[in-house]
Amino acid sequence: MSKEDEIRDVLNQAVNAISDAETNPRAWQTWMVYLLAQLETEATKRSSTYGSSFGDMLAALQDAIRNRVRTGGWN
Repeated sequence: MSKEDEIRDVLNQAVNAISDAETNPRAWQTWMVYLLAQLETEATKRSSTYGSSFGDMLAALQDAIRNRVRTGGWN
């Protein structure tokens, strides 16, 4: 199993745990923000360069979310 597959498995388990605990999708936003905050902490711990690229990732994520809202798809 590749590292990417292992990460997908972990994230799928997290999705199942969150959706089981919080049945209303509106409540999931809290967990998404928590995940992003934890990832930002890890990025800045590793390198100041990663900290700045985290902002770039957030901008790209914002674009992806905006596109999802507009088109109804993730691609």
